[in-house]
Amino acid sequence: MIDLSAEEFEQLVADELDELPDDMLDGLDNVVFVVEDRPENGSLDLLGLYDGVAVTERGQYGFGEMPDRITLFREPLLSICDSVDELRDQVHVTLVHEIAHFYGIDDAKLHELGWG
Repeated sequence: MIDLSAEEFEQLVADELDELPDDMLDGLDNVVFVVEDRPENGSLDLLGLYDGVAVTERGQYGFGEMPDRITLFREPLLSICDSVDELRDQVHVTLVHEIAHFYGIDDAKLHELGWG
């Protein structure tokens, strides 16, 4: 396990977001990215969470809707990584995984594609 401060971790997440392909990010509308220490239940099993309505399931999605949230959990991610490079890779995979849920790609399809 490695140790990064909350600020260092948030910067790493921001850097990894900048590395994602533009075509993956261009379609994200009304989405915020959040970093929290751990899930509400204290679990270290959950690395990230998409909370919102997938694009494929939206009907009338109008002005004033609360933004969807993609949350990355710092402590679970740190607990499974032995180096900063490994952490960068895992943050990248977790971001792609949660963004995929925004686009309506479920866990089964993600596993099939090698992102699960």
